Amino acid sequence: MKINQLIDIYNLNEDVLQKATSRRDVFGKLGSLGKTLAMAAVPFGLAATAGTSSAYAQNTSTNTSLNFALLLEFLEAEFYVMGVESGVIPAGKEEHIFKLIRDHEVDHVEFLKVVLNSLGLDPIDKPEFDFTAGGNFDPFNDYNQFLALSQAFEDTGVRAYKGQATSLMRNGDLLTAALQIHSVEARHASEVRRLRGIKGWITGNERGVGMPAATQAIYDGEENVEQGGVDVTTITDIGNDGVTEAFDEPLNRHEVLAIAGLFLA
Repeated sequence: MKINQLIDIYNLNEDVLQKATSRRDVFGKLGSLGKTLAMAAVPFGLAATAGTSSAYAQNTSTNTSLNFALLLEFLEAEFYVMGVESGVIPAGKEEHIFKLIRDHEVDHVEFLKVVLNSLGLDPIDKPEFDFTAGGNFDPFNDYNQFLALSQAFEDTGVRAYKGQATSLMRNGDLLTAALQIHSVEARHASEVRRLRGIKGWITGNERGVGMPAATQAIYDGEENVEQGGVDVTTITDIGNDGVTEAFDEPLNRHEVLAIAGLFLA
């Protein structure tokens, strides 16, 4: 499966990502994708079953979920490989941390490829990435920008894996593996946020000090205080901020691909 096939499933092709004149324009228009992204409210598994056998639907959903995860791991692995090689990371503790994160992400890529092959499914090809996002960033020459994008990718990964859990619930082994990766991504996110001098968790929908405005889509929805149909603020004396910090909200595939698509070359 090619990367454009995965993107096309969600109508996030180059025409959508680059409808104006450059990727720079996309940053100002990310919020305008709301109507398109609203389609993500329809559970993928439900949509896939229309006119198909349940086995085919399950296989299709598993294929898409795993390749979706592989896309994110390709992005993160490539980012950290290039970051370590660039020399932008200060020697010592911080370089050690990012080398470990790099190794984790590379392992995640290889693991997902093996899982897909073992299921008779085709892993997507590794895409080409542009971590400048069309000239908006310079992460391999500016360490602060490298940290900001690292936070953005890790926070996205945590919410993205959570969003895929329901698609893998029929296969306990796959769900367990996905949750194990999810927990590691959460540790990465917390560590990177602390390196930036902020809390290790998200408060409300705040993206954090020094984060580019274009990353706001990563944090939208995190202000939710209702869990399982219950407004948690009504059953505790903890304030809104504390409640939002206690729960991470899932991101659906449309939302994640809109974010990740900004870094596809």
